[in-house]
Amino acid sequence: MTTDPVPQMRDGEPAEGAAVLDQVAAFIARFVAFPSPHALTAVTLWAAHTHAIDAFYVTPRLVLDSAEPQSGKTRVLELLALLCRDPEMTISATVPAIFRMLVEKPYSLLFDEVDAIFNPRNGGNYEDLRALLNAGYKRGAAIARCVGDASKMQVQRFKVFAPVALAGLAGNMPDTITTRAITVHMRKRRHDQEVESFYTRDAEPEAAPIRQALARWIGERTDALAAARPTMPAGVVDRHAEIWEALLAVADAAGGPWPGRARDACAYFVLTTRPGELSFGVRLLTDLDALFAERLTDRLSTTEILKHLLALDDAPWPDLGKGKALDARRLSRELSRYDIKPVPFRHPVTDEVLKGYVTYPTDVQSGLNDAWSRYLRRPDPNSSVTAVTAVTTQVSDVTANQPVTATAVTTTPNAEGVTDVAVTAPPSVTPLTSNVTDVTAVTAKCGDAA
Repeated sequence: MTTDPVPQMRDGEPAEGAAVLDQVAAFIARFVAFPSPHALTAVTLWAAHTHAIDAFYVTPRLVLDSAEPQSGKTRVLELLALLCRDPEMTISATVPAIFRMLVEKPYSLLFDEVDAIFNPRNGGNYEDLRALLNAGYKRGAAIARCVGDASKMQVQRFKVFAPVALAGLAGNMPDTITTRAITVHMRKRRHDQEVESFYTRDAEPEAAPIRQALARWIGERTDALAAARPTMPAGVVDRHAEIWEALLAVADAAGGPWPGRARDACAYFVLTTRPGELSFGVRLLTDLDALFAERLTDRLSTTEILKHLLALDDAPWPDLGKGKALDARRLSRELSRYDIKPVPFRHPVTDEVLKGYVTYPTDVQSGLNDAWSRYLRRPDPNSSVTAVTAVTTQVSDVTANQPVTATAVTTTPNAEGVTDVAVTAPPSVTPLTSNVTDVTAVTAKCGDAA
């Protein structure tokens, strides 16, 4: 697949900015499954702002992190290398080398695998790089270093203002960088999310006319962008406003849907998302998946979950080091990296309001099903084969041709602070006492509320 040519005005000048940004976004979206449309908007505008870096006082850092490898972080950097102004992609460039590069011009620095650089367990000294990335966030920033030999040594001030994008596993990025950044929490692509295969030799010639059109369009508006003072969404103030100013200025100059998209993205990243932490990962998700499938439920209290996990044979949960077992606070912290949080819900039998974890999304979290679909290979949830097996081991005294439901979902008046629906057991289901025969109509599926 190839992108359409960037449309041109009749006088030969580049097309309006909205059309150019649309081309940039469409090109990126061919190869990356972002966690939200707002992430695509932010990355598109960040690439565009590098072409007008001389117009801006602040250049936001773009951080791409993820809970697990192979989540699309490096691919985004590879695409930025095709679209940004003067890109320089690096994994292990030394700080002195970067100093001298930036003396020439403000390269767009693209750092991959920064989790290895900033991980304190590796014992490396990253303070010089951290200082460079922090200082280079604002125009006019310089770092003083002594250069020369012995008696001829002199102090030289290196200008370090430059756009920077960084990619790595979550949990190791210094706070001083993330507070100057737009952070995109990349996630492993689901099996039903298809993207095109990426080959640099093919993508490079396709990206060239898009990059050139972007440079031409922005190049004519440098003065206007320097003078722009874009309005911010309500609640976006101080450093957050500083971070987003350049991107909103580009969006306003482009017009069309972009001013609205940019402000929606700004509000999303600033007001509704926070950086995650490094987790136990797939092992915790796998054990929770097995537990929820065994219980045939879409919700379990924190107490029930911990009781089960701590009783598992050959599991790490009873001893996480220094004699400490997994507790409610640690469980919450680890799952929060996947946007899974404890929420209030009703007990399916007693109607008691409990707090724990659910498989479905709510207003404040994505639910376990979302993480399972991304990081675990699970049976098709629409398959009724496993559901029949599970249901028939839990039901007794069912007559022939009588429909069986594992759970019945009813919408009930919510208790204060409870936002989900109640799941109640049907009266016809009794405790397991004997074998089940002639079960013909199963309406609930394993792990789902029917």
